[in-house]
Amino acid sequence: MELTELQAHLTEWLNEAITLFQKVPGSAVLIRYVRSSYQNDPVRSAIELVLVIFFIRYLMAPAYSTSKQNFIKLTDDEIDELVDEWTPEPLVPNMTFLEEMEAERMPVIVGPTGPKSKLTNGRTVTNLASYNFYNLNANEQIKEKAIQTLRTYGVGPCGPPQFYGTQDVHMRTEADIANCLGTEGCIVYAQAFSTISSVIPAFCKRGDIIVADRAVNYSIRRGLEISRSNIRWYAHNDLDDLERVMQKVVAEQARSKKLTRRFIVTEALFETTGEMNDLPRLIELKEKYKFRIILDETWSFGVLGRTGRGLTEAQNVDPTQVDMIVGSLAGPLCAGGGFCAGPKDVVEHQRLTAASYTFSAALPAMLAITASESLHVIQENPEATLGVCRENARLMRAQLDPKSDWVVCTSAPENPILLLVLKPQVVEARRLTVEDQERLLQEVADECLANNILVTRLKGGPITSHMGLKDNVYTATPALKVCVTSGLNKKETEKAGIAIRHAITKVMTKKGNNKLGVPTA
Repeated sequence: MELTELQAHLTEWLNEAITLFQKVPGSAVLIRYVRSSYQNDPVRSAIELVLVIFFIRYLMAPAYSTSKQNFIKLTDDEIDELVDEWTPEPLVPNMTFLEEMEAERMPVIVGPTGPKSKLTNGRTVTNLASYNFYNLNANEQIKEKAIQTLRTYGVGPCGPPQFYGTQDVHMRTEADIANCLGTEGCIVYAQAFSTISSVIPAFCKRGDIIVADRAVNYSIRRGLEISRSNIRWYAHNDLDDLERVMQKVVAEQARSKKLTRRFIVTEALFETTGEMNDLPRLIELKEKYKFRIILDETWSFGVLGRTGRGLTEAQNVDPTQVDMIVGSLAGPLCAGGGFCAGPKDVVEHQRLTAASYTFSAALPAMLAITASESLHVIQENPEATLGVCRENARLMRAQLDPKSDWVVCTSAPENPILLLVLKPQVVEARRLTVEDQERLLQEVADECLANNILVTRLKGGPITSHMGLKDNVYTATPALKVCVTSGLNKKETEKAGIAIRHAITKVMTKKGNNKLGVPTA
Protein backbone atom coordinates (compact mmCIF):
# COMPACT_ATOMS: atom_id res chain seq x y z
CA MET A 1 0.00 0.00 0.00
CA GLU A 2 2.81 2.40 0.81
CA LEU A 3 4.48 1.65 -2.55
CA THR A 4 1.26 2.40 -4.40
CA GLU A 5 0.91 5.72 -2.61
CA LEU A 6 4.54 6.61 -3.42
CA GLN A 7 3.99 5.89 -7.09
CA ALA A 8 0.85 8.03 -7.05
CA HIS A 9 2.71 10.93 -5.46
CA LEU A 10 5.59 10.67 -7.95
CA THR A 11 3.17 10.61 -10.86
CA GLU A 12 1.40 13.66 -9.47
CA TRP A 13 4.68 15.56 -9.00
CA LEU A 14 5.85 14.62 -12.47
CA ASN A 15 2.59 15.83 -14.03
CA GLU A 16 2.84 19.10 -12.12
CA ALA A 17 6.43 19.55 -13.27
CA ILE A 18 5.47 18.86 -16.88
CA THR A 19 2.56 21.29 -16.58
CA LEU A 20 4.84 23.99 -15.17
CA PHE A 21 7.55 23.34 -17.81
CA GLN A 22 4.98 23.57 -20.61
CA LYS A 23 4.11 27.08 -19.41
CA VAL A 24 7.71 28.17 -20.14
CA PRO A 25 7.95 29.93 -23.58
CA GLY A 26 9.62 27.67 -26.13
CA SER A 27 9.22 24.51 -24.08
CA ALA A 28 7.08 22.82 -26.73
CA VAL A 29 9.86 23.24 -29.32
CA LEU A 30 12.45 21.81 -26.92
CA ILE A 31 10.24 18.82 -26.07
CA ARG A 32 9.67 18.04 -29.75
CA TYR A 33 13.42 18.29 -30.41
CA VAL A 34 14.28 15.93 -27.53
CA ARG A 35 11.64 13.40 -28.52
CA SER A 36 12.73 13.47 -32.17
CA SER A 37 16.39 13.19 -31.22
CA TYR A 38 15.74 10.35 -28.80
CA GLN A 39 13.79 8.38 -31.37
CA ASN A 40 16.45 8.81 -34.06
CA ASP A 41 19.65 8.77 -31.98
CA PRO A 42 19.43 8.44 -28.18
CA VAL A 43 23.25 8.52 -27.91
CA ARG A 44 23.27 12.01 -29.36
CA SER A 45 20.87 13.26 -26.69
CA ALA A 46 23.11 11.83 -23.98
CA ILE A 47 26.21 13.50 -25.45
CA GLU A 48 24.41 16.84 -25.75
CA LEU A 49 23.30 16.59 -22.13
CA VAL A 50 26.89 15.98 -21.04
CA LEU A 51 28.09 18.99 -23.09
CA VAL A 52 25.43 21.23 -21.57
CA ILE A 53 26.45 20.17 -18.07
CA PHE A 54 30.14 20.75 -18.92
CA PHE A 55 29.39 24.19 -20.33
CA ILE A 56 27.48 25.19 -17.21
CA ARG A 57 30.29 23.85 -15.03
CA TYR A 58 32.87 25.77 -17.11
CA LEU A 59 30.97 29.04 -16.71
CA MET A 60 30.57 28.57 -12.97
CA ALA A 61 34.23 27.57 -12.41
CA PRO A 62 36.68 30.25 -11.19
CA ALA A 63 39.34 31.67 -13.57
CA TYR A 64 42.11 30.08 -11.52
CA SER A 65 42.42 27.30 -9.04
CA THR A 66 41.86 28.27 -5.40
CA SER A 67 43.47 25.15 -4.05
CA LYS A 68 46.02 25.98 -1.39
CA GLN A 69 48.26 23.21 -2.70
CA ASN A 70 49.20 25.37 -5.76
CA PHE A 71 50.99 27.97 -3.62
CA ILE A 72 54.34 27.71 -1.90
CA LYS A 73 54.54 29.95 1.11
CA LEU A 74 57.97 31.51 1.53
CA THR A 75 59.34 32.96 4.67
CA ASP A 76 60.59 36.54 4.81
CA ASP A 77 64.20 35.31 4.94
CA GLU A 78 63.71 33.19 1.82
CA ILE A 79 62.16 36.14 -0.05
CA ASP A 80 65.08 38.41 0.94
CA GLU A 81 67.57 35.76 -0.18
CA LEU A 82 65.92 35.41 -3.61
CA VAL A 83 65.87 39.20 -4.05
CA ASP A 84 69.57 39.46 -3.16
CA GLU A 85 70.49 36.70 -5.63
CA TRP A 86 68.53 38.20 -8.55
CA THR A 87 70.67 40.05 -11.10
CA PRO A 88 68.95 42.08 -13.85
CA GLU A 89 70.10 41.66 -17.44
CA PRO A 90 72.17 44.56 -18.80
CA LEU A 91 70.40 47.05 -21.06
CA VAL A 92 73.16 46.66 -23.65
CA PRO A 93 75.64 43.81 -24.18
CA ASN A 94 79.18 44.21 -22.96
CA MET A 95 81.62 45.74 -25.40
CA THR A 96 83.98 43.40 -27.19
CA PHE A 97 87.73 43.83 -26.92
CA LEU A 98 87.82 45.37 -30.40
CA GLU A 99 85.05 47.84 -29.53
CA GLU A 100 86.80 48.84 -26.32
CA MET A 101 90.07 49.36 -28.18
CA GLU A 102 88.32 51.42 -30.85
CA ALA A 103 86.53 53.58 -28.27
CA GLU A 104 89.73 54.28 -26.35
CA ARG A 105 91.66 55.29 -29.48
CA MET A 106 88.89 57.24 -31.20
CA PRO A 107 90.36 60.52 -32.47
CA VAL A 108 88.45 63.72 -31.71
CA ILE A 109 88.68 66.71 -34.05
CA VAL A 110 89.00 70.25 -32.72
CA GLY A 111 87.62 73.00 -34.93
CA PRO A 112 86.20 72.71 -38.45
CA THR A 113 86.48 69.55 -40.53
CA GLY A 114 88.78 69.93 -43.51
CA PRO A 115 91.51 68.20 -45.51
CA LYS A 116 93.84 69.05 -42.63
CA SER A 117 92.22 68.65 -39.22
CA LYS A 118 93.53 69.25 -35.72
CA LEU A 119 92.99 66.64 -33.01
CA THR A 120 92.59 67.10 -29.27
CA ASN A 121 96.15 65.83 -28.74
CA GLY A 122 97.46 68.78 -30.75
CA ARG A 123 98.45 66.83 -33.87
CA THR A 124 97.36 67.90 -37.36
CA VAL A 125 96.34 65.01 -39.60
CA THR A 126 95.32 64.52 -43.22
CA ASN A 127 91.60 63.86 -42.94
CA LEU A 128 90.48 61.04 -45.25
CA ALA A 129 87.59 59.97 -43.03
CA SER A 130 84.94 62.61 -43.77
CA TYR A 131 82.49 63.13 -46.63
CA ASN A 132 83.78 66.66 -47.28
CA PHE A 133 84.69 65.59 -50.82
CA TYR A 134 84.92 69.09 -52.34
CA ASN A 135 86.06 71.00 -49.24
CA LEU A 136 82.88 73.09 -49.40
CA ASN A 137 83.10 73.35 -45.64
CA ALA A 138 85.75 76.04 -46.20
CA ASN A 139 84.01 77.83 -49.09
CA GLU A 140 83.76 81.52 -48.15
CA GLN A 141 80.69 82.13 -50.29
CA ILE A 142 78.75 79.35 -48.59
CA LYS A 143 79.94 80.38 -45.13
CA GLU A 144 78.84 83.98 -45.68
CA LYS A 145 75.37 82.86 -46.84
CA ALA A 146 75.06 80.58 -43.80
CA ILE A 147 75.99 83.42 -41.42
CA GLN A 148 73.45 85.78 -43.01
CA THR A 149 70.74 83.13 -42.78
CA LEU A 150 71.56 82.44 -39.13
CA ARG A 151 71.21 86.13 -38.29
CA THR A 152 67.94 86.42 -40.22
CA TYR A 153 66.14 83.19 -39.29
CA GLY A 154 67.77 82.16 -36.02
CA VAL A 155 69.07 78.76 -34.99
CA GLY A 156 66.03 76.57 -35.71
CA PRO A 157 62.39 76.75 -36.90
CA CYS A 158 61.06 75.44 -33.56
CA GLY A 159 58.20 73.60 -35.22
CA PRO A 160 57.43 70.72 -37.58
CA PRO A 161 56.86 71.27 -41.31
CA GLN A 162 53.31 72.17 -42.34
CA PHE A 163 52.69 73.41 -38.77
CA TYR A 164 54.47 76.78 -38.62
CA GLY A 165 57.86 75.14 -39.19
CA THR A 166 58.00 75.59 -42.98
CA GLN A 167 59.96 78.66 -44.06
CA ASP A 168 60.57 80.19 -47.46
CA VAL A 169 64.14 78.86 -47.50
CA HIS A 170 62.77 75.30 -47.30
CA MET A 171 60.61 75.90 -50.36
CA ARG A 172 63.59 77.34 -52.20
CA THR A 173 65.78 74.33 -51.40
CA GLU A 174 63.06 71.93 -52.55
CA ALA A 175 62.72 73.86 -55.81
CA ASP A 176 66.50 73.90 -56.33
CA ILE A 177 66.79 70.13 -55.89
CA ALA A 178 63.79 69.44 -58.15
CA ASN A 179 65.25 71.69 -60.87
CA CYS A 180 68.64 70.04 -60.50
CA LEU A 181 67.28 66.51 -60.86
CA GLY A 182 64.61 67.37 -63.43
CA THR A 183 61.65 66.11 -61.38
CA GLU A 184 58.22 67.66 -60.79
CA GLY A 185 58.70 68.19 -57.10
CA CYS A 186 60.82 67.56 -54.02
CA ILE A 187 60.35 67.34 -50.26
CA VAL A 188 63.11 68.06 -47.73
CA TYR A 189 63.46 66.12 -44.49
CA ALA A 190 65.28 67.25 -41.35
CA GLN A 191 67.41 64.12 -40.97
CA ALA A 192 69.17 62.11 -43.67
CA PHE A 193 68.99 58.67 -42.04
CA SER A 194 65.24 58.80 -41.39
CA THR A 195 64.37 59.96 -44.92
CA ILE A 196 64.38 56.60 -46.70
CA SER A 197 63.09 54.82 -43.58
CA SER A 198 60.02 57.09 -43.73
CA VAL A 199 59.54 57.21 -47.50
CA ILE A 200 59.19 53.41 -47.80
CA PRO A 201 56.37 52.95 -45.24
CA ALA A 202 54.62 56.06 -46.56
CA PHE A 203 53.86 54.14 -49.78
CA CYS A 204 54.37 50.45 -48.97
CA LYS A 205 51.77 48.87 -46.71
CA ARG A 206 50.93 45.44 -45.38
CA GLY A 207 50.32 43.05 -48.27
CA ASP A 208 52.40 44.98 -50.81
CA ILE A 209 55.44 43.36 -52.45
CA ILE A 210 58.93 44.83 -52.11
CA VAL A 211 61.88 43.32 -53.98
CA ALA A 212 65.11 44.55 -52.42
CA ASP A 213 68.83 44.04 -52.87
CA ARG A 214 70.33 41.89 -50.11
CA ALA A 215 73.08 44.44 -49.44
CA VAL A 216 70.93 47.55 -48.89
CA ASN A 217 72.00 49.83 -46.06
CA TYR A 218 70.57 49.87 -42.55
CA SER A 219 68.25 52.86 -43.02
CA ILE A 220 66.53 51.06 -45.93
CA ARG A 221 66.15 47.95 -43.78
CA ARG A 222 64.43 49.98 -41.10
CA GLY A 223 61.99 51.29 -43.67
CA LEU A 224 61.30 47.77 -44.92
CA GLU A 225 60.61 46.56 -41.40
CA ILE A 226 58.30 49.44 -40.57
CA SER A 227 56.28 48.97 -43.78
CA ARG A 228 55.39 45.34 -42.85
CA SER A 229 55.21 44.54 -46.55
CA ASN A 230 56.11 41.18 -48.06
CA ILE A 231 59.86 41.37 -48.70
CA ARG A 232 61.57 39.38 -51.44
CA TRP A 233 65.34 39.53 -51.73
CA TYR A 234 67.60 39.19 -54.75
CA ALA A 235 71.35 38.56 -54.88
CA HIS A 236 73.46 41.66 -54.42
CA ASN A 237 73.65 43.75 -57.61
CA ASP A 238 72.59 40.72 -59.69
CA LEU A 239 69.87 41.98 -62.02
CA ASP A 240 69.41 38.56 -63.59
CA ASP A 241 68.43 37.27 -60.17
CA LEU A 242 66.21 40.34 -59.75
CA GLU A 243 64.35 39.42 -62.93
CA ARG A 244 63.93 35.85 -61.67
CA VAL A 245 62.35 37.11 -58.43
CA MET A 246 60.11 39.55 -60.31
CA GLN A 247 58.91 36.78 -62.62
CA LYS A 248 58.08 34.64 -59.61
CA VAL A 249 56.10 37.45 -57.99
CA VAL A 250 54.13 38.13 -61.16
CA ALA A 251 53.36 34.41 -61.62
CA GLU A 252 52.20 34.03 -58.01
CA GLN A 253 49.87 37.00 -58.26
CA ALA A 254 48.49 35.74 -61.57
CA ARG A 255 47.62 32.36 -60.03
CA SER A 256 46.02 33.88 -56.94
CA LYS A 257 44.33 36.61 -59.01
CA LYS A 258 45.45 39.08 -56.38
CA LEU A 259 47.07 42.32 -57.54
CA THR A 260 48.98 44.49 -55.07
CA ARG A 261 51.45 47.33 -55.34
CA ARG A 262 54.96 46.15 -56.24
CA PHE A 263 58.22 48.01 -55.58
CA ILE A 264 61.94 47.65 -56.25
CA VAL A 265 64.14 49.17 -53.52
CA THR A 266 67.87 49.54 -54.14
CA GLU A 267 70.81 51.96 -54.00
CA ALA A 268 72.63 53.87 -56.72
CA LEU A 269 76.01 53.53 -54.99
CA PHE A 270 75.96 50.77 -52.39
CA GLU A 271 77.13 51.79 -48.95
CA THR A 272 78.48 48.35 -48.02
CA THR A 273 80.41 47.63 -51.23
CA GLY A 274 80.84 50.94 -53.08
CA GLU A 275 79.54 49.37 -56.31
CA MET A 276 77.31 51.16 -58.84
CA ASN A 277 73.90 49.99 -59.96
CA ASP A 278 72.77 49.47 -63.56
CA LEU A 279 69.87 51.91 -63.76
CA PRO A 280 68.94 51.43 -67.46
CA ARG A 281 68.47 47.70 -66.85
CA LEU A 282 66.44 48.45 -63.72
CA ILE A 283 64.14 50.72 -65.71
CA GLU A 284 63.76 48.04 -68.36
CA LEU A 285 62.72 45.43 -65.76
CA LYS A 286 60.44 47.91 -64.02
CA GLU A 287 58.52 48.65 -67.21
CA LYS A 288 58.41 45.00 -68.25
CA TYR A 289 56.97 43.63 -64.99
CA LYS A 290 55.03 46.73 -63.84
CA PHE A 291 56.95 47.62 -60.67
CA ARG A 292 57.77 50.98 -59.09
CA ILE A 293 61.34 51.99 -58.18
CA ILE A 294 62.53 53.62 -54.94
CA LEU A 295 66.15 54.58 -55.61
CA ASP A 296 68.40 55.61 -52.72
CA GLU A 297 70.97 58.14 -53.99
CA THR A 298 72.40 58.97 -50.57
CA TRP A 299 75.97 58.33 -51.74
CA SER A 300 75.58 59.30 -55.41
CA PHE A 301 73.77 62.67 -55.37
CA GLY A 302 76.40 65.36 -55.72
CA VAL A 303 78.94 62.69 -56.76
CA LEU A 304 77.95 60.95 -60.01
CA GLY A 305 77.28 62.58 -63.35
CA ARG A 306 78.91 65.46 -65.18
CA THR A 307 77.38 68.04 -62.81
CA GLY A 308 76.69 65.81 -59.80
CA ARG A 309 73.01 65.11 -60.50
CA GLY A 310 73.47 61.47 -59.54
CA LEU A 311 73.00 58.12 -61.21
CA THR A 312 70.35 59.34 -63.65
CA GLU A 313 72.79 61.83 -65.18
CA ALA A 314 75.74 59.43 -65.04
CA GLN A 315 73.87 56.71 -66.96
CA ASN A 316 71.76 59.05 -69.14
CA VAL A 317 68.37 58.01 -67.72
CA ASP A 318 65.31 60.26 -67.67
CA PRO A 319 64.72 60.99 -63.94
CA THR A 320 60.95 60.91 -64.48
CA GLN A 321 61.27 57.17 -65.12
CA VAL A 322 62.30 56.69 -61.49
CA ASP A 323 59.27 56.88 -59.22
CA MET A 324 61.12 58.12 -56.14
CA ILE A 325 64.70 59.44 -55.83
CA VAL A 326 65.86 59.65 -52.22
CA GLY A 327 69.08 61.41 -51.26
CA SER A 328 71.08 63.12 -48.55
CA LEU A 329 72.11 66.74 -48.07
CA ALA A 330 74.58 65.85 -45.32
CA GLY A 331 77.42 64.40 -47.40
CA PRO A 332 79.15 66.27 -50.22
CA LEU A 333 76.78 69.25 -49.83
CA CYS A 334 78.10 69.81 -46.27
CA ALA A 335 74.63 70.60 -44.93
CA GLY A 336 72.12 68.32 -43.23
CA GLY A 337 68.84 66.54 -43.84
CA GLY A 338 67.57 64.50 -46.76
CA PHE A 339 65.14 64.74 -49.65
CA CYS A 340 62.77 62.72 -51.82
CA ALA A 341 62.16 63.85 -55.40
CA GLY A 342 59.57 62.62 -57.87
CA PRO A 343 56.11 63.38 -59.27
CA LYS A 344 54.16 66.12 -57.52
CA ASP A 345 51.49 63.77 -56.13
CA VAL A 346 54.21 61.53 -54.67
CA VAL A 347 55.79 64.54 -52.94
CA GLU A 348 52.53 65.95 -51.56
CA HIS A 349 51.48 62.54 -50.23
CA GLN A 350 54.54 62.50 -47.95
CA ARG A 351 53.74 65.83 -46.32
CA LEU A 352 51.00 64.17 -44.25
CA THR A 353 52.00 60.49 -44.21
CA ALA A 354 55.80 60.43 -43.77
CA ALA A 355 56.46 60.03 -40.04
CA SER A 356 59.87 61.71 -39.84
CA TYR A 357 58.59 64.70 -41.83
CA THR A 358 55.38 65.27 -39.87
CA PHE A 359 56.61 64.44 -36.38
CA SER A 360 59.99 66.19 -36.26
CA ALA A 361 61.16 69.78 -36.33
CA ALA A 362 61.83 71.25 -39.75
CA LEU A 363 65.35 71.53 -41.14
CA PRO A 364 67.16 74.61 -39.74
CA ALA A 365 67.13 77.44 -42.27
CA MET A 366 70.92 77.71 -42.23
CA LEU A 367 71.29 74.08 -43.38
CA ALA A 368 68.68 74.54 -46.10
CA ILE A 369 70.52 77.56 -47.51
CA THR A 370 73.85 75.73 -47.22
CA ALA A 371 72.48 72.83 -49.28
CA SER A 372 71.21 75.17 -52.02
CA GLU A 373 74.43 77.17 -52.17
CA SER A 374 76.59 74.03 -52.23
CA LEU A 375 74.50 72.66 -55.09
CA HIS A 376 74.98 75.89 -57.04
CA VAL A 377 78.75 75.86 -56.45
CA ILE A 378 79.06 72.30 -57.75
CA GLN A 379 76.94 72.95 -60.83
CA GLU A 380 78.54 76.28 -61.70
CA ASN A 381 82.07 74.86 -61.74
CA PRO A 382 81.99 71.04 -61.85
CA GLU A 383 85.60 70.79 -63.02
CA ALA A 384 86.92 72.50 -59.88
CA THR A 385 84.90 70.23 -57.60
CA LEU A 386 83.88 66.96 -59.25
CA GLY A 387 86.79 66.91 -61.68
CA VAL A 388 89.52 67.47 -59.09
CA CYS A 389 87.97 64.97 -56.67
CA ARG A 390 87.74 62.27 -59.35
CA GLU A 391 91.34 62.83 -60.37
CA ASN A 392 92.45 62.52 -56.75
CA ALA A 393 90.37 59.35 -56.39
CA ARG A 394 92.13 57.92 -59.45
CA LEU A 395 95.54 58.78 -57.99
CA MET A 396 94.63 57.29 -54.62
CA ARG A 397 93.31 54.10 -56.18
CA ALA A 398 96.47 53.76 -58.28
CA GLN A 399 98.57 53.77 -55.08
CA LEU A 400 96.41 51.21 -53.28
CA ASP A 401 94.61 48.71 -55.49
CA PRO A 402 97.10 47.47 -58.10
CA LYS A 403 100.21 48.00 -55.99
CA SER A 404 99.05 46.28 -52.81
CA ASP A 405 99.38 42.52 -52.34
CA TRP A 406 96.87 42.54 -49.51
CA VAL A 407 93.78 44.59 -50.37
CA VAL A 408 91.50 45.23 -53.33
CA CYS A 409 89.15 48.17 -53.89
CA THR A 410 85.50 47.20 -54.44
CA SER A 411 84.22 50.73 -55.09
CA ALA A 412 83.20 51.97 -58.52
CA PRO A 413 85.83 54.16 -60.23
CA GLU A 414 83.59 57.25 -59.90
CA ASN A 415 83.09 56.71 -56.16
CA PRO A 416 85.24 59.01 -53.95
CA ILE A 417 84.78 56.55 -51.07
CA LEU A 418 87.34 53.78 -51.57
CA LEU A 419 86.43 50.58 -49.74
CA LEU A 420 89.52 48.38 -49.38
CA VAL A 421 88.85 44.75 -48.44
CA LEU A 422 91.38 42.00 -47.87
CA LYS A 423 91.92 39.91 -50.98
CA PRO A 424 90.00 36.60 -51.01
CA GLN A 425 93.21 34.57 -51.36
CA VAL A 426 94.63 36.27 -48.26
CA VAL A 427 91.48 35.58 -46.24
CA GLU A 428 91.36 31.99 -47.41
CA ALA A 429 95.06 31.25 -46.91
CA ARG A 430 95.10 32.67 -43.39
CA ARG A 431 91.61 31.42 -42.54
CA LEU A 432 90.59 34.85 -41.31
CA THR A 433 87.21 35.23 -39.65
CA VAL A 434 85.21 38.45 -39.84
CA GLU A 435 86.52 39.37 -36.38
CA ASP A 436 90.10 38.75 -37.52
CA GLN A 437 89.62 40.98 -40.55
CA GLU A 438 88.12 43.76 -38.43
CA ARG A 439 91.02 43.57 -35.99
CA LEU A 440 93.61 43.77 -38.77
CA LEU A 441 91.89 46.71 -40.46
CA GLN A 442 91.60 48.53 -37.14
CA GLU A 443 95.33 48.05 -36.67
CA VAL A 444 95.82 49.51 -40.15
CA ALA A 445 93.70 52.55 -39.21
CA ASP A 446 95.75 52.98 -36.01
CA GLU A 447 99.01 52.71 -37.95
CA CYS A 448 97.78 55.31 -40.45
CA LEU A 449 96.88 57.63 -37.58
CA ALA A 450 100.37 57.20 -36.18
CA ASN A 451 101.57 58.53 -39.55
CA ASN A 452 99.12 61.47 -39.37
CA ILE A 453 96.62 59.98 -41.84
CA LEU A 454 93.04 59.75 -40.56
CA VAL A 455 91.01 56.92 -42.12
CA THR A 456 88.15 54.80 -40.81
CA ARG A 457 86.71 51.37 -41.52
CA LEU A 458 83.44 49.80 -42.57
CA LYS A 459 82.31 47.28 -39.97
CA GLY A 460 81.54 43.84 -41.33
CA GLY A 461 79.57 40.82 -40.20
CA PRO A 462 76.05 39.53 -40.80
CA ILE A 463 73.40 42.16 -41.42
CA THR A 464 70.10 40.75 -40.19
CA SER A 465 66.66 42.21 -39.58
CA HIS A 466 64.43 41.94 -36.57
CA MET A 467 60.81 42.24 -37.71
CA GLY A 468 59.91 39.55 -40.20
CA LEU A 469 63.01 39.90 -42.38
CA LYS A 470 64.98 37.03 -40.86
CA ASP A 471 65.12 35.17 -44.16
CA ASN A 472 67.74 37.66 -45.33
CA VAL A 473 71.21 37.43 -43.82
CA TYR A 474 73.83 39.38 -45.75
CA THR A 475 77.40 39.23 -44.53
CA ALA A 476 79.10 42.56 -45.09
CA THR A 477 82.83 42.32 -45.72
CA PRO A 478 84.98 44.42 -43.35
CA ALA A 479 86.71 47.19 -45.25
CA LEU A 480 89.06 50.10 -44.79
CA LYS A 481 87.26 53.30 -45.80
CA VAL A 482 89.26 56.05 -47.48
CA CYS A 483 87.33 59.21 -48.39
CA VAL A 484 89.08 61.25 -51.07
CA THR A 485 88.83 65.04 -51.10
CA SER A 486 89.59 67.74 -53.64
CA GLY A 487 91.05 69.82 -50.82
CA LEU A 488 94.37 68.01 -51.28
CA ASN A 489 96.65 68.52 -54.24
CA LYS A 490 97.95 65.63 -56.34
CA LYS A 491 101.21 65.31 -54.45
CA GLU A 492 99.48 65.23 -51.07
CA THR A 493 96.98 62.63 -52.33
CA GLU A 494 99.69 60.34 -53.68
CA LYS A 495 101.72 60.72 -50.49
CA ALA A 496 98.69 59.76 -48.38
CA GLY A 497 98.04 56.75 -50.62
CA ILE A 498 101.63 55.56 -50.23
CA ALA A 499 101.42 55.95 -46.44
CA ILE A 500 98.20 53.89 -46.31
CA ARG A 501 99.72 51.16 -48.49
CA HIS A 502 102.81 50.96 -46.29
CA ALA A 503 100.61 50.80 -43.17
CA ILE A 504 98.70 47.86 -44.66
CA THR A 505 101.91 46.04 -45.50
CA LYS A 506 103.39 46.68 -42.05
CA VAL A 507 100.33 45.32 -40.24
CA MET A 508 99.91 42.28 -42.49
CA THR A 509 103.58 41.28 -42.24
CA LYS A 510 103.85 41.87 -38.52
CA LYS A 511 104.78 38.79 -36.52
CA GLY A 512 101.64 37.28 -35.05
CA ASN A 513 99.37 38.51 -37.82
CA ASN A 514 100.81 36.02 -40.30
CA LYS A 515 98.77 33.25 -38.70
CA LEU A 516 99.71 30.35 -40.96
CA GLY A 517 103.15 31.47 -41.96
CA VAL A 518 102.08 32.60 -45.42
CA PRO A 519 105.04 34.20 -47.24
CA THR A 520 104.90 37.96 -46.87
CA ALA A 521 104.83 40.29 -49.83
